[in-house]
Amino acid sequence: MREASPASWVDVPRFPLYGVALDVRSLYNVGALFRASDAARVAHLYLLGGSGHPGRERARIEKTGLGTPETVPWTWAPRAEPVLDALQGRGVRLVALELSPGSRRLEEVDPAWFPLALIVGHETDGVPESVLRRCDDVLAIDTWGRKPSLNVALAYGVATLALARVWAGQG
Repeated sequence: MREASPASWVDVPRFPLYGVALDVRSLYNVGALFRASDAARVAHLYLLGGSGHPGRERARIEKTGLGTPETVPWTWAPRAEPVLDALQGRGVRLVALELSPGSRRLEEVDPAWFPLALIVGHETDGVPESVLRRCDDVLAIDTWGRKPSLNVALAYGVATLALARVWAGQG
């Protein structure tokens, strides 16, 4: 299969799915977030707080992003609150991906939840409690290994592809 050029991909219709990364520090993880956002046709990726972003660290993000920072619409903002307020103001459902009491299974999502913003947090600290309180839902990915969680970029990739399948009617 031949890969499309970045210019031809910019105007492709996207799903009503938004990515939100809070304080994701590893630039390789940020690059992987771009790759997953591209794969799931995420409408926009918001890199917030201490998250790395292509405007600051393009070369290292490009190592795992492989050109996707050019095709995935993205914004960096120093504070999460204004971005989350704007998304909610547009009727976007805020959903954190986090292991916490009361987390729902990823499989429980249905198309009525869209438009949806999937929020992931810092590699070790996760999504801050102040943000979790603002969310409409919290989702978790079932795992069966010794560790109950996945790397933030891997979890985001699994979740965004699952959510894209729900929206596209394949989930």
